[in-house]
Amino acid sequence: MSMAVIGMVAGMALGFAGYFGGFWAFLLVAALGAVGLVVGRFLEGDVEPGDFFRPRGQGQR
Repeated sequence: MSMAVIGMVAGMALGFAGYFGGFWAFLLVAALGAVGLVVGRFLEGDVEPGDFFRPRGQGQR
C-alpha cells in the first residue's frame, strides 16, 4: 500500500470517529494511531528504544 492510501484511510478513520463519537473519540483515535505508528516503526526496526531517551545535545556543550 502506498503512503497516500494509508494516510487517506487514517484520515477517514479520524473523520468517522469525530463525526460519530465526538471530539473525545477523535482524540482517542488520534492518540492510539500515534501509538500504533511508533510501535509499528519499532517492530520494523526503523526506531530504536534509545532514540526516545537520548539527550538532544549529545556532543555539544
